[in-house]
Amino acid sequence: MFGFGVTELILILLIVLVVFGAGKLPEIGAGLGKGIKNFKRATSGADEIDVTPENREIEEGEEEKS
Repeated sequence: MFGFGVTELILILLIVLVVFGAGKLPEIGAGLGKGIKNFKRATSGADEIDVTPENREIEEGEEEKS
């Protein structure tokens, strides 16, 4: 994919293990997984924010006039 072989991947994993420690690796993996999942959902899903005005405002204005 990026030209990484088995040796390079093992070296990267060892460096990450030394820097973060064995206890933090599951947390880092879970965070990366959640981030990728949220990114996929955000790019493929429809917009979740609806900015159309509600009909309540119009109905409340009509009730005040009556």
